[in-house]
Amino acid sequence: MRIAVIGATGNVGTAVLSRLHRAAEEREATPRQGAATADPPEALSIIAVARTIPATDRLPYAGVDWHALDIGTDEGRDALTAALSGVDAVVHLAWAIQPNRDEEAMHRTNVTGTAHVLQAAAAAGVRQVVCASSVGAYSPSDKTPRRDESWPTGGIRSSHYSRHKAEQERLLDVFERDNPDIAVARLRPALIFQGQAGSEIGRYFLGPLVPKIVLGGLPLPLLPVPGSFIFQAVHAEDVADAYWRVVVQRASGAFNIAAEPELTPERVADLLGARRVIGLPVRVLRALVGASWALGVQRTDPGWIDMAAGSPVMDTTRARTELGWEPRHSSRDALAEVLAGLRRGAGRSGSPKLHPRSGA
Repeated sequence: MRIAVIGATGNVGTAVLSRLHRAAEEREATPRQGAATADPPEALSIIAVARTIPATDRLPYAGVDWHALDIGTDEGRDALTAALSGVDAVVHLAWAIQPNRDEEAMHRTNVTGTAHVLQAAAAAGVRQVVCASSVGAYSPSDKTPRRDESWPTGGIRSSHYSRHKAEQERLLDVFERDNPDIAVARLRPALIFQGQAGSEIGRYFLGPLVPKIVLGGLPLPLLPVPGSFIFQAVHAEDVADAYWRVVVQRASGAFNIAAEPELTPERVADLLGARRVIGLPVRVLRALVGASWALGVQRTDPGWIDMAAGSPVMDTTRARTELGWEPRHSSRDALAEVLAGLRRGAGRSGSPKLHPRSGA
């Protein structure tokens, strides 16, 4: 089995590579552990695609066939088609959330890049495409009841991330219709956290002036957030396991991926050491975030506030029953881990995306 991972150096891509290496080791060990007459499982090899190749002498980047290309360009699409020759399954993870002041550049990677991946996969004769969608692809919803995979994926129009995820979903719909012989799966995970992504998340969402409150340098007596900020999280390792299960089972369709429990303002306040939660109106928080973003104080544009308030809480029954997927980390533990990673400037040396914060 030959698997290609596109966008293999970031938070999820690094976790997926680690999971694939473990799967390869498990497959190599199976013939020695099983009966002599048992057929050994098919060997697993990995190719990886990224704009910048990481340090290939370090796991999980070692032992991988690397290709440096930009999927948002025609040249990148053609190079990807050649790279996917002989590949059984493609796991497409590449996504840009910065620079969020240049939506054209993000769209080129996110939407045009996805179109190029699908074109290359079809041209190369790939048997399965597994794509990273998101809870952000869903149309607005109350936080109750929980929504399963049938909830519309029209996105939240004021969020560039959500708009692009909705466009990606439409590309997958068309591709699935036009290529019935290719198994097409899409994972819709909640917020994905792990400790070594702390510095990357800080760079993407907070910028160089990371608040001392987030870093634990100041006490936090009050947490002023809207009561509608109820969201889900999942550890990167558990998301990676879900991708592997989809590939090895050659599953198709959509799968919501999230751990328990859902994270309420009160639970987040407990993690941050806040004594009390103040239910700030969404419009007020949005105005504050919009002003600070416009001034360049921080990197979170106000569309992220709209998505936090409007995205549904997902029902993950299908992933648990059909894939046999079960997260090993709670959502609370995943959030606590990334907060600790953010405070200490954690990262992974050798990754162009996950490198530790300078001077941490």
